[in-house]
Amino acid sequence: MGEVPKRLEDLFLSKGAFLNDKGRTCFPRAMVEDYIDMAAKHFPLHGRDPDRSIEVGGDRVHFGTGGAAVQTLDIETARYRPSTLQDLYDFTRLQDRLPNVSWFTRCCVATDVADNFDLDVNTVYALLRGTTKPVATSFTLADHVAPIVDLLDIAAGGQGAFSKRPFVKAHISPVISPMRFGEDAVDVTFACIDHNIPISAITAAQSGATAPATLAGFLAQSLAETLGSLLMVNCISPGYPMVFSNWPLVIDLRTGAFCGGGGEITVLNAASAQLSNSLGLPSGVASSMTDAKAIDAQYGVEKGLTALAAGLAGGNLIYESSGMMAALLGASFEGFVLDNEMIGQVYRTLRGVEVSEETLGFDAICEAVLGEGHFLGSDQTLAAMERDYYYPPHADREAPSKWEETGSEDAWTRAKRTAKELLAEPDPGYLTSDHDKAIRDKFNILLPRA
Repeated sequence: MGEVPKRLEDLFLSKGAFLNDKGRTCFPRAMVEDYIDMAAKHFPLHGRDPDRSIEVGGDRVHFGTGGAAVQTLDIETARYRPSTLQDLYDFTRLQDRLPNVSWFTRCCVATDVADNFDLDVNTVYALLRGTTKPVATSFTLADHVAPIVDLLDIAAGGQGAFSKRPFVKAHISPVISPMRFGEDAVDVTFACIDHNIPISAITAAQSGATAPATLAGFLAQSLAETLGSLLMVNCISPGYPMVFSNWPLVIDLRTGAFCGGGGEITVLNAASAQLSNSLGLPSGVASSMTDAKAIDAQYGVEKGLTALAAGLAGGNLIYESSGMMAALLGASFEGFVLDNEMIGQVYRTLRGVEVSEETLGFDAICEAVLGEGHFLGSDQTLAAMERDYYYPPHADREAPSKWEETGSEDAWTRAKRTAKELLAEPDPGYLTSDHDKAIRDKFNILLPRA
């Protein structure tokens, strides 16, 4: 690895790394294997509501969000505009009501907040006020971590309470492809570990630009880079909770544009999940980063391909899976509603086929064959209806004539109506008035009061 900050380089050298004749920090294979062995293999991501916590690692698959969209697809005009702090809060409380989104990372950047510290503070405030699911954010600078932990302590009930049960995860990209560290992100990593904030260490190389264009070469380099983050975290604190977030990203080599959907990114993220899982590490990959600007056929194809492949490959945390559009430049309220439905279908696929005496139902088959000649209304059918089938609330399964009679609505229209209904509901009240006042007394909170 190159451009290793001095205090990290000294730490690496003290643990068995060495410098080669080009001044790059090198890690013996045995050292890497030792740190893979000591790395955390599973850990909880806490929600402020304990019933909404999730376990990361093993064969568990959870779909959630990510991204830093600078534009929002306006729910009224269907046109893109700069994302605001109000949008972030509205996205947060919308997904709070979507059962298949397991955790929420801020999906857009509040472009109306100019100061970086205020941006980091208000982002965390919006997450706390809008949901009790596990959440994640990023920190612009290491100096922002401690003050924001003070804010989190207020919400958690007192000084030091947050670090005892951290319900916010940090998204950090300590490695800049190809193969070098970024000093600011390394400093943020040290600060987060000081405060017991779980980490997703994200590598986000781009094919043909910051990583090889060949898929195998890409995966090899990206794996090495994410192992660099793993070594850093575990040299600082052995066994620290870190998601091995090895995200392959693709560019269109004809234009240089980032591609959020397509066969290449589908197979690369699935392969990345398999690589991470083969090492026993909690895997993080991305899906559903469609290039589509509207909710159309391209949107559905690209999201469905990438989400299903990442799930079948066993990605423990699958980021970007809800609401993202326009190759991560945009986020959509209607998209969140439809993607929640898509994820429900993927979860059903991952369940597979349960085989037992009850599900084989030999007696039920005999009864239908020798009796009325159908299974409608049987006890087995009713039980299976409740247990084995997922019924998507916005997909239309009516006959064409019925569809025409009811207004010929498309999925975008139906999702828009649901999103508006959910957004019309009152503030969920996840911050008490006392906690809200204490936070506002200490920080420059820009969202209006509930």
